[in-house]
Amino acid sequence: MARVAYRNADVDLMARMMRAEAEGEGPQGMLYVGNVIVNRVVADCADFKELRTIRDVIFHVQGGNYSFEAVQKGNVFYQRARESERRLARKNLEYWRDHPAKYALWYFNPYGPCPPTWYDQPFTGQFKQHCFYEPALGTCESVYSPR
Repeated sequence: MARVAYRNADVDLMARMMRAEAEGEGPQGMLYVGNVIVNRVVADCADFKELRTIRDVIFHVQGGNYSFEAVQKGNVFYQRARESERRLARKNLEYWRDHPAKYALWYFNPYGPCPPTWYDQPFTGQFKQHCFYEPALGTCESVYSPR
């Protein structure tokens, strides 16, 4: 059973975002970004309560800006998805989760070292240039569900 319901259009959308956000970090980095996208669909907490589809997550606006920078700056995001990224997206949608993004809802690429918290959420690890953060204990149990 898939972690979240999806259609082929969701696979393409997610693949484009994974590539735009982490192509320079290779397949592993793109899978970590995919973890965050799927985790936001699953999460029923914080800024993600109303997000129930991949499209909702990708085009989510917070504070007047898209949550993913690639949507507004996205020369890569607006290119056609490649089959290699589609395979990675399907892998995330179906089952793949791994540390440091296994339960992460946030990531960013800082100018320096990863801070120990990001908006009061604990640091879970770093992969190449991206720092990952999961919800503070007791604040978002849904993200820890087995799906």
